[in-house]
Amino acid sequence: MFSTKLSTFAAIACLSLAVIPVARSAMIDVVVGGEGIIAYTPNNVTANVGDIVQFTFMQKNHTITQSTLASPCSPLEGGFDSGFVPVAANATDFPTAQLTVTDTNPIWIYCRQTGHCQQGMVFSINGGSDVPAFQAAATAGASSVTAAPSATAAAATGVVTVTATVTVSDGETVTTTYGSYPGSASPTSAVSTDHLVIVGGSAGTVYTPSNISAQPGDTITFQFQVKNHTVTASSFADPCRALSLTSTTGQLGFDSGFMPVAANATQFPTFTIQVNDTQPIWAYCRQAGHCGLGMVFSANAVEDGPNNFEAFQAKAIQLNGTTSASAASPTDSASAAAAAKNSASLPGRSAAATIALVGLVFGLVL
Repeated sequence: MFSTKLSTFAAIACLSLAVIPVARSAMIDVVVGGEGIIAYTPNNVTANVGDIVQFTFMQKNHTITQSTLASPCSPLEGGFDSGFVPVAANATDFPTAQLTVTDTNPIWIYCRQTGHCQQGMVFSINGGSDVPAFQAAATAGASSVTAAPSATAAAATGVVTVTATVTVSDGETVTTTYGSYPGSASPTSAVSTDHLVIVGGSAGTVYTPSNISAQPGDTITFQFQVKNHTVTASSFADPCRALSLTSTTGQLGFDSGFMPVAANATQFPTFTIQVNDTQPIWAYCRQAGHCGLGMVFSANAVEDGPNNFEAFQAKAIQLNGTTSASAASPTDSASAAAAAKNSASLPGRSAAATIALVGLVFGLVL
């Protein structure tokens, strides 16, 4: 189903000669993501046999994963999957993937980044009249619906037509009407956001940004860039010690483990956590000496109180080299290792995209 993208003039010429006897295929461009955009643009196309759909991956970290009309946010067994394709905010070169249409049957696609499908990041080829149902099934019960339905009409089939106000990724609100599938859940009112945090990289021993505000249901994705860092839960009182070693209430915390990234890397591993409430989240890098240099992170720190981010970072620097700041890392004990593995609040680590997949070929738009 996928075709190789040839990069030389001679190869393209040969390919063109090979297809002269048949109808000329069309190239259909689709943009994946972008600055503040959690969507495929456009999200549905009509294509003929032989046409090529070219996906251009823009900012953030998305996938092209085949699903089904009945289960939009679940991978189709044996279907194609691009893997995660991270693209930096300041990128000027963008990877692409090409899909050759071999028949006119519908093709259903979604992004398997945490929460993206449920926010409506789905795509279809030749979906026809089933497109609204596919999109509604993906967003049924999703956090992107910000107002209760203004009108509903139940059909004999159990399908419900819903008109609702939806908040899109850039904060703009639009009113949309769509049909659900039978038995779908009612929409909820919370809006979820994925917060991207760069770990290390050209900025050095720092998380960028180092301090954020996040709502329950949001996710925080840490993208690891050059050098070798971690993101490890700690506490305000002990900034440079793992929470699993200091908690008096049995909190396990999270720990990404070390993420070595080469200086010339173009793909970056990520680690995502779920925000369950508005309590402050404190974290640090447990690479030797990094916490003492101020490489710490917080979410929902109370900035108008004494336990703010600046005080947290100052304490980390102050404790550098002391017994409190130099305790063993979480991986030094079996219990802490199990804690990092079994933490209920983690969706899990996602490796950076592997570009060279069977049948899926990426190129760079220069």
